Amino acid sequence: MTKRFERDVASHWPVAYKQNGYPHVQQGWVLPPERKDEFDPFILMAEDWFKRGTFSDHPHRGFQTITYVIDGRLEHIDNHGGHSILDAGDVQYMNAGWAARHAEEAVDDDLIHTLQLWLNLPKTLKTTTTSYQNVYVEEAPLVPIDGGHVRVYSGDIAGVTGPMDSLVPITMSEVSLQSGAAYEHIIPTNHNAFVYVLAGSLELGTSATPLAKTHAATLTYDETSDGESVVRLKATSRAKLLIYSGKPIREDYIAHGPFVMNTEEEIRQAFRDYHAGGFGPPAVK
Repeated sequence: MTKRFERDVASHWPVAYKQNGYPHVQQGWVLPPERKDEFDPFILMAEDWFKRGTFSDHPHRGFQTITYVIDGRLEHIDNHGGHSILDAGDVQYMNAGWAARHAEEAVDDDLIHTLQLWLNLPKTLKTTTTSYQNVYVEEAPLVPIDGGHVRVYSGDIAGVTGPMDSLVPITMSEVSLQSGAAYEHIIPTNHNAFVYVLAGSLELGTSATPLAKTHAATLTYDETSDGESVVRLKATSRAKLLIYSGKPIREDYIAHGPFVMNTEEEIRQAFRDYHAGGFGPPAVK
């Protein structure tokens, strides 16, 4: 049997938060956008606390989003008639493709708490049709493990397949562990991967690097291998974390405002198309 690649922590950091006031109450960069070259195929991840009116009607082009609801109720509205409410543990996947226009709002007077991950698209997929997929918490397979469980949103993990249908190969899992529990998480060796600690504390990787709530870490990987790798976790208190992985795209790109394209001219064209009405009517109920 081929020995699995043993992952370690490549880099780790505590998330820094800023108070924005009403209605975008607080924000932190889990994956800071200025470090995007480290995260390929991921671009950034924002953690937000917000009230209604923060993310009303707006456009996107050229990438995907994965929004995980930590707390509160998130209302999705798009300009193709889509409407849904997501609760804690639910996830929405969006392929912006060529022309998304949507709103992400807190319901009523809720203070919504979310994580939104931006996932790049290769050049050949940036003109695809816009689509949305809700993955409700009860639809994501829950796998019991010693001292905890793994909830699988995307990819082949722990013997099950997550329901998320991403255009590029990714995995997304939520791991919950009792204090003292150990777990080996298996993901493709050639995937770039990161973790974000939602609660508690743990030791991560071959170095047993200590991480606690609101800490993020990237992991070592071998892009030349098609095999499997193992991420070792040991909870030092009751812990909950998210683990994401994806195969790097390795294309130059530009992220500007709500658009992610390969050239400056493509960014300018996206703005022209939006202002000319090419993204369709506003996203309102």
